[in-house]
Amino acid sequence: MAISVVIADDQEMVRSGFRAILDAQPDIEVLADVADGVAALEQVRRLRPDVLLLDVRMPRMDGLEVLRHLDEEPPATPPGEAGTRVVVVTTFDQDDYVDAALHHGASGFLLKDSGPALLIEAVRAAAAGDVLISPSVTVRLLAQTARRHKARTPRRALSDRELDVARLVAHGASNAEVGKELHLSLSTVKTHLSSIQDKLEARNRVEIAAWVWESGQATSQN
Repeated sequence: MAISVVIADDQEMVRSGFRAILDAQPDIEVLADVADGVAALEQVRRLRPDVLLLDVRMPRMDGLEVLRHLDEEPPATPPGEAGTRVVVVTTFDQDDYVDAALHHGASGFLLKDSGPALLIEAVRAAAAGDVLISPSVTVRLLAQTARRHKARTPRRALSDRELDVARLVAHGASNAEVGKELHLSLSTVKTHLSSIQDKLEARNRVEIAAWVWESGQATSQN
């Protein structure tokens, strides 16, 4: 089944460009594109897409407010099924945007100049429950964000190997890159990530990365 997408951006050329890129993929279907935050919320509630590509600066309601509403709403999907995952797409890589997106459950943060390949990868990653952040954003802005937040206390301590995995995630590594660096299979990486999320009560990779920076674990303690 194709990954269903709604695009929310106030620039028609951006919406048209994103739609053309995504609709050209055999496994992705754009259900709608809208020009403001109110319409974005309406379409997500009506269509229940797998992924919402969400601009930050939009009329009537900005993207971060849309994200906050979606984060606070009761789940609209049956237990065990994923709801709509949000990838924030913006021209501006300001740390306060990333900060707000992280703490309202975004499944990615992408700059508009990242290019078609990264856009497609971000949609597929979000639909799969993974997270992609523009490489130019990841390390610098997560580090800045960490200075303003106290790290959560894990429910249980992470193992040394889980810390290795979490650190690589915090530096923007994909699952495949984590596996290659640590000589682990992809399934083992996913198992570690699932355990890390449970111990940190983190909703996604972004929150794992945020915890690493906030707790001062971004570099090896050995």
